[in-house]
Amino acid sequence: MNKKIGMFLMVGAIALTGCNKKMGPFASDYFTTNPTPLEVVGDNVPATITANVPQKFFKKNAQVTVTPYLVFGNDSVAAQSSTFQGEKVNGNAPTVSYANGGTFTIPANWAYDPAMMKSDLYLNFNVVQGKKTYALPRVKVGEGVNATATLAGAGTVDPAAAADKYQRIINDKVDADIMFLVNKADIRATELKREDGVKSLNSTVKDAAATDNKEVEGIHISSFASPEGGVKFNTKLSEKREQSTLKYMEKNLKADKVDNFGKLTSEFTPQDWEGFQKLVSQSNIQDKDLILSVLSMYKDPEVREKEIRNLSSVFDQLKKEILPQLRYSRITASINTIGRSDDEIKAQFKEDASKLSVDELLYCATLTDNNNEKEAIYKEAAKLYPNDYRTANNLGKAQFVNGEYDAAKANFEKAAKLNPSSNEAKMNLGLIKMLNKDYEGARQAFGSAAGVDGLNDAMGVYYIKKGDYQTAAKAFGDSKTNNAALAQILVNDYSKAQATLNAVKNPNATTYYMMAVVAARTGNEQAVYANLRKAASLDSSLKAKAAVDKEFANYNVANI
Repeated sequence: MNKKIGMFLMVGAIALTGCNKKMGPFASDYFTTNPTPLEVVGDNVPATITANVPQKFFKKNAQVTVTPYLVFGNDSVAAQSSTFQGEKVNGNAPTVSYANGGTFTIPANWAYDPAMMKSDLYLNFNVVQGKKTYALPRVKVGEGVNATATLAGAGTVDPAAAADKYQRIINDKVDADIMFLVNKADIRATELKREDGVKSLNSTVKDAAATDNKEVEGIHISSFASPEGGVKFNTKLSEKREQSTLKYMEKNLKADKVDNFGKLTSEFTPQDWEGFQKLVSQSNIQDKDLILSVLSMYKDPEVREKEIRNLSSVFDQLKKEILPQLRYSRITASINTIGRSDDEIKAQFKEDASKLSVDELLYCATLTDNNNEKEAIYKEAAKLYPNDYRTANNLGKAQFVNGEYDAAKANFEKAAKLNPSSNEAKMNLGLIKMLNKDYEGARQAFGSAAGVDGLNDAMGVYYIKKGDYQTAAKAFGDSKTNNAALAQILVNDYSKAQATLNAVKNPNATTYYMMAVVAARTGNEQAVYANLRKAASLDSSLKAKAAVDKEFANYNVANI
């Protein structure tokens, strides 16, 4: 009887070791963290910590709450806690076997703070075991946050500009027709006196030749004969009409003392079948479809004329309504209106901007690479032309680039109000939404701004902020920008990223910093240091950033 009691007590004692003793401390090598180091995705730092608990460790009556903490500087931020329990705990948490141990995962997520680049990841443990509550020593399971993905953001996208319509040289064509009688090539006096004919053209040419900001680029004469009469006859006739018109223009230009008219050229067309077909198709002639079918069936001009003459019911109408309109010479003067040169526009802005048109002002802003100067020009344009949506939009763009986001938003909204169909304003308001982390609103705004220059970059950054790097890389297309290169880095396409960075039109500090990242990931030590020096020379703050950047953990960048 005593032996049985002794054996019972011994078994009970063994069982109690799985319950009554306190939990031992967790060791750091029980845990693996993915990713290592942690990485920023969008605006967050997500992580998954996996615990591999050894046998006979997790007490059967214990409930353990694990809280991940990121510790940086004097701050620490907790992620959501996860709870696990032993086999004898009556609860709904995942169970870990005492005898066999087990695996459990701890999800974690933090809103990113730049100070987290230099940080440590700890796990805190709070245990409830029966009536006891106690804490176990915290364990370090990670170090640092890779923030390369944050090199892109709404503020790094160049907003869309509304284009000016300024053209320094505006070409205009002025036409006048001289009509001829059937089978005649002489120019009648009545044709020269018509107010809507060559009289008006001659006056326009004379005035243009005498005006400082205009030039007569050239004058061309095209002479025609109507299709009836045979090819041989009409060839001679149309050529005579060409010559008589040419002589007239030469004489008139000399009389008006116009010698700066470029070139005077001429040509003739024996039978104007093209004009004939056009006039017939536009007419109300009853059998015009029959006439047009003849033109399509027969290409030989002699056969065409014969077949149309056979249409006796309509030929008389053609002779009266259509053919007379095809006996003419057309004189075309090409006249250029020459606007202010770039230097003249810049000088006029400084002297008196009010004498510039809105398009000249918008164009003036494109003549400088200094964003502060652009902003000043757009402010003046917005003051002089407050109802032009482009001035509001482009002022907002300059303010956005300067980090004046509230002012930029106000001007983008004004542009959208002045012109609700402005895709530039829609895209730019999408950037404001993305800046404020309204990603759904940004997506909708970008979706309504199809075709805007720069939209690919905006969409690419949107996908980067959503953590969808593959889609981001596709969205950028062939864009040669820092943001496009970042997407390529994030999908590990380093050769393409380097090619994109090499092609950036105006490389800045971020361009060279990204080149250093590519060099670090591909083991090019010399390029790491060279590019970091260039980056730091353009933006001294990048020196401190590089010192804590996990991209350069294997390099001595403290003295770049």
